[in-house]
Amino acid sequence: MKTWLIALKALCLGLFFSATVQATEPVKVVYHMSEGIPQATRGLNNIRNHLAADPSAKIVVVTHGLGIDFLIDGAVNQADQPFAGAVADLASKGVQFFVCNNTLVGRQLDASKLVMEAKIVPSGVAEVARLQAKEGFVYLRP
Repeated sequence: MKTWLIALKALCLGLFFSATVQATEPVKVVYHMSEGIPQATRGLNNIRNHLAADPSAKIVVVTHGLGIDFLIDGAVNQADQPFAGAVADLASKGVQFFVCNNTLVGRQLDASKLVMEAKIVPSGVAEVARLQAKEGFVYLRP
């Protein structure tokens, strides 16, 4: 067999295996929330729909400013429904919820007031940037 034909077959096989590996990697998405209860309501609905369409997606929610409000214990949406159940359900599906420590300090909020699924990061905006730049997360803002 000619050398160029062998090289072409090797290239095709390499592309096939590369595409197969990439196809099995989950999509990584960071949902950025900073606007309060209405945005959180939309965002949690978006995330439920996202996971229904792609259960393998790796989803992280990063909050700061008013965006942390839905993660405060006892928070309710505009229809007076608690967020805690929706957050717990999504967390059980692998969704991670991050809260900005700068916001907690600036608003003088005690971290013990957050739902148990919430994890604190030093800075919400820095975490969004890190996830995009260093870990290849796609950015969504509901």
